[in-house]
Amino acid sequence: MAPIRRLVLDVLKPHEPSVLEFSRRVGDVESVEAVNASLIELDNEVQNLKLTFEGTDLEFDSVRDAIEGQGGTVHSVDQVACGDYVVQERPTPQDR
Repeated sequence: MAPIRRLVLDVLKPHEPSVLEFSRRVGDVESVEAVNASLIELDNEVQNLKLTFEGTDLEFDSVRDAIEGQGGTVHSVDQVACGDYVVQERPTPQDR
C-alpha cells in the first residue's frame, strides 16, 4: 500500500491543552516528521484547528489516538497525499 506523506485534518479540541502544547504532543507521534497547526475558529467550548502532518509513512491511527488522548476529535480528513512523493497542487481549468 502507498505510504501516507501528508495528512490534513479538521480537529475540534478543548481550550486546554493550549494549541502549542497540543501540537507538540501530536508532533511526538513516531511517524510524524512535522506538523502545522492553524486556529480556524474559537468559541466558548472548543477550538477548531487545521492540522497538517507530513512524514514518510504517517500512521493515521496513531495520529488520531494522540488527538483523542488530549480530548480532541477528528472532525474530517480534508486532504491525503500518498505515494513516493507529495504532488504539489497546481491550478487547473476547473479552478477558474
